[in-house]
Amino acid sequence: MRNAAIIISILLPIIGGFLLMQKRRITEKGRRIWCEVIACLTTALVWRILPGGCVEEFTIYSFTRGFRITLGVDGPAMLFAGMVSFMWPFVTLYAYEYMERAEHKNSFFGFYIMTYGVTLGVAFAGNVLTMYVFYEMLSLVTIPLVVHYQDHESMYAGRKYAAYVIGGAALAFIPVVVVTLYEEAGFMWGGHSFDVLGQNYMLLLWLFGFFGFGIKAAVLPFHLWLREATVAPTPVTALLHAVAVVNSGVFAVTRLTWYVFSPEHLDGSWAQVTALTAASATLLYAAARALRERHFKRRLAYSTVSNLSYMLFGILLMTPSGLQAGLAHMLFHGIIKMSLFLCAGAFIHQSGKHYLYEINGAGRKMPLTFFFYTLGALSLTGIPLFAGFISKWKLLTAGAEAGTMPAYIGTACLIGAAFFCAVYTLTVSVRAFFPVEGTNWWEDTDLSDPGWRMLLPITLFSVFNVAFGVFPGPVMGFLDQVSRGVM
Repeated sequence: MRNAAIIISILLPIIGGFLLMQKRRITEKGRRIWCEVIACLTTALVWRILPGGCVEEFTIYSFTRGFRITLGVDGPAMLFAGMVSFMWPFVTLYAYEYMERAEHKNSFFGFYIMTYGVTLGVAFAGNVLTMYVFYEMLSLVTIPLVVHYQDHESMYAGRKYAAYVIGGAALAFIPVVVVTLYEEAGFMWGGHSFDVLGQNYMLLLWLFGFFGFGIKAAVLPFHLWLREATVAPTPVTALLHAVAVVNSGVFAVTRLTWYVFSPEHLDGSWAQVTALTAASATLLYAAARALRERHFKRRLAYSTVSNLSYMLFGILLMTPSGLQAGLAHMLFHGIIKMSLFLCAGAFIHQSGKHYLYEINGAGRKMPLTFFFYTLGALSLTGIPLFAGFISKWKLLTAGAEAGTMPAYIGTACLIGAAFFCAVYTLTVSVRAFFPVEGTNWWEDTDLSDPGWRMLLPITLFSVFNVAFGVFPGPVMGFLDQVSRGVM
């Protein structure tokens, strides 16, 4: 029964989104009901599966020896599928108000819903080949969302996005094929030894996979696509380019490192040092670059680039505490950044403005929006009693416990990036609520907070941001089990 529910949860949004794009005559209300029902049913199916615990890998199609499409549920799958399925219905609700004046709504919401199913395919993949298939599908179904506005800027961003993510998938294809031929590459805690390949060859393959899958996680020097992709509508920028798409890159690196290759064999190797160096450089550089960015969404995009490498840093330490910290930051950053992007989108939707200097005084007209933005900014900075503090503290302690020079350097980069984060996030709140005299853009305007469909998701994610900061025990206990291979 649970096997069937896994398959249906993947296929329902894909088929539902495809059918929506075939409907030439559908009312606005009909479209909203169609999308919300599909999103809620899919989420209900996922949450029917997850409380039952792990599901053994099962094959749905085999086309030659070793090449099998398999699905299953374990600890990482529960984490990724759980966070995505919780967020999707609420951000879809947000999208109705944000896109109310947009064109081509059937294609937008069609691809938007299809992406839900494909992302669940990445989460529920039972081997590296299946994960790769859905990972590549995720690239293809999100390209139309990036180019939705179909202007010059969107088309340029779409071409760059396609070149990066498809190129990354081509690089990752090399280790996927090799390990599938040798071991069928089913996911196994602690990974496979691949002794027959030779140590250096195995390390090189893993590094190909790290940078190939790491392109979606925006690792230097492959990060520029994320900045350009902010031209997409905010529901896309928030849910896909701050959670689903980018976290699929982090998730794939986690699978490759801990469930395909052996972290025991990778630990201390030149490949680990190379990957840790790339992650540390990315998180510090992107945080510094965010300070210089004057476009609201692009500043948050650089913040995402930085925080994705926070996650990778923890995962690449090759220690259970590092893995726990990296996965915790994947969850908590997703909640925080969702709130921040939705607040940015609310300002853009209400004002039609995009740049930071245009925010001056907006907090007095949009108090709820910028209050919730400030909560997210405090959390992302790492202030206690917010979710961001929990994962960042765990990352710092895991780096210190690792006891290696690359780990110490990365930990120092984490501290520097946290300082930059405080500056580039909280200065937005200062502009919004305390503009310099004579710079208040909105004093005599009718600017206001958005409607309930946009405010409800913002409020909800802000509540969970605080709740996980105050009561992190259950989540961190679950992630501790995952990091020790119990789930």
